[in-house]
Amino acid sequence: MLSNIFEKVFNVHEATSHCDIPCGIYDPKDAIQAAQTVVRMTELMLELEYPSGVSGANSMIRYVTAKEEHAKKAKDDILVIWTDYFKPEHLEKYPDLHEKVWNACKLGSHVKVNVDLEKAKEFKAALEEIGDIFWETKK
Repeated sequence: MLSNIFEKVFNVHEATSHCDIPCGIYDPKDAIQAAQTVVRMTELMLELEYPSGVSGANSMIRYVTAKEEHAKKAKDDILVIWTDYFKPEHLEKYPDLHEKVWNACKLGSHVKVNVDLEKAKEFKAALEEIGDIFWETKK
């Protein structure tokens, strides 16, 4: 009932977000898993031989779509941790954290629009490194 009123008054049909309250529920594993999907889709794209007909074209479209969606998801997930979890005291202990997150997101943008297995692996490794820092700050 409340959602129907909200839809009518504000003309909003869907809203998604992290809760933005101090719940403390953050975990980089989803970002890392999404980056692993980017690596795998890149591998599959590079393995696909042309000409491979309609079936091959369909597979390529699916691989590209999954790669781009997961690269975006990984970036989004790590940015939520970056903006909502990391605090000034974490930067004191890890002064290069800004640069690590920035470089990881730049890699995410690169692998989203390119077929580059080496950069896809670097993207995953960069997220793993940020994940390691995250877990260190939880101790």
